[in-house]
Amino acid sequence: MTTTNSTQGQPPLREAKKVTTWYIVAAVLFILLGMISIIEPAVAALGVALLVGWLLIFGAVAHFIGAFRGGGAKRVIFQVLTGVVYMIGGVYFLSHPLLGIGTLTLLLAAFILAGGVLEIVSFFRLRGEANSGWILFNGVIELLLGGMIWHHWPSSSVWAIGILVGVTLLVTGMTRLMLGLAARKLVNAVSA
Repeated sequence: MTTTNSTQGQPPLREAKKVTTWYIVAAVLFILLGMISIIEPAVAALGVALLVGWLLIFGAVAHFIGAFRGGGAKRVIFQVLTGVVYMIGGVYFLSHPLLGIGTLTLLLAAFILAGGVLEIVSFFRLRGEANSGWILFNGVIELLLGGMIWHHWPSSSVWAIGILVGVTLLVTGMTRLMLGLAARKLVNAVSA
C-alpha cells in the first residue's frame, strides 16, 4: 500500500481556495488581536514586555547551547558573551516590565517607522495589482503611528505600545483581509 501526500491529487484551485481561506482567517485574527490591544493597552504592553523577556531568555539558552558546538575559541567566546547579554536583557524585562515597556516603546517606534517604509516600497513594486492601494494605506498609517510614538516618548509609554500595536495589527489585518478577498475573487473567477 502506498501513502500519498495530502496535496497530491487535489486540483490546484482547491488548494488555492484552502490557502486563501487560511489567509483570510489569519487576517481576521489580526483584526481581533488589534481590537483587544486597543481596548486594553496597558495589559497588551505588559504582555509584549513579558514576551520579549522570555524570548531573550530562550535566545540566551540557544546561544549557550551553540557555544558547546565548538568552532574555535572566538566562536565559543562570542556565543557565550551573546548569551550573557541576552540573559541580562531577558531577566531585566521579566523583573522590571514597566521599565522594559519604556525601552520597548522607543524600539517599537523605530520598527513601525521601518515597517511603514517597507510597505510603501512594496506598494510601488505591486501598484499594478488589485487592491494594492491598501498596502500604501497601511504604510502611511504605520509612518504616522511610528512618528506619533517617537514624538511623545517616554510620557506615553504605558499606553502607546498597546494602542500602536493594536492599530498596526488592526490595519494590517484589514489590509490582508482585502488582499485575501481579492485573491479569493481571482480564484473563483478562474474556477468558473
